[in-house]
Amino acid sequence: MKQPDFTEIADLIDQSHRILFITGAGLSADSGLPTYRGIGGLYDDADTEEGMPIEVALSGDMLRQRPEITWKYLLQVERACRGAGFNLAHRLIAELERLKPQTWVLTQNIDGFHRAAGSQQLIEIHGKVGELSCPKCHYEMIANDYSQIDGMPICPRCHGVMRPNVVLFGEMLPEPAVEVLHREMMRGFDLVFSVGTTSVFPYISQPVFEARKWNAKVIEINPGITEVSPFVHYKLPMRAVEAMEAIWEAMGQPVPQQQAALS
Repeated sequence: MKQPDFTEIADLIDQSHRILFITGAGLSADSGLPTYRGIGGLYDDADTEEGMPIEVALSGDMLRQRPEITWKYLLQVERACRGAGFNLAHRLIAELERLKPQTWVLTQNIDGFHRAAGSQQLIEIHGKVGELSCPKCHYEMIANDYSQIDGMPICPRCHGVMRPNVVLFGEMLPEPAVEVLHREMMRGFDLVFSVGTTSVFPYISQPVFEARKWNAKVIEINPGITEVSPFVHYKLPMRAVEAMEAIWEAMGQPVPQQQAALS
């Protein structure tokens, strides 16, 4: 594992045709969003008021059995994130797709910032928090924020409790997103970035391990040590915006103004 050399990384980008960015909560932390677990986490080493881990409160089982608990913490998390927008790292990843059209993003984040920043080849493997649906009658609605939700959102059609179109703990991944991921993994990548994720889920760490088969280089951007850190070629122990800006400058590209990168 090599120490940061942004010129080398810029050269790797230049030489690569297909690039994959795997992103997690650490990327959106530079937008002011909490990461829940890990550095600066909203629930670091602490249980909820009900004495359960946040993963239990935000689980599919809890939503079915006691939806008021799940929605209590969904509202709390959304309130902590409200008003934030995409940051310069999201913007630069989208700009890289413009320069390298076979650039893809696999994100665990449900904030929608990648899409807002301009990324189009995007696999939102955990869904989108801004979409609500009714499990009973399948009524759907867009919720730009949760400010109008008092307690739990009730379906106007069948009066059931609605849910966000996100993957809660213990739930299956959305099949369309999984199919796209499998298709692109079969094609392989020349370069893989792991940005702001602890990579604890197998489907998030798998591309890093598959990189050896593809003869691809792997670059990790994360201040901490993660599940994949021992297996990457370059480790950048930095925050996402700082690292992406340095890489962009090494590529000889003009860096967009920071204020223009907020939605």
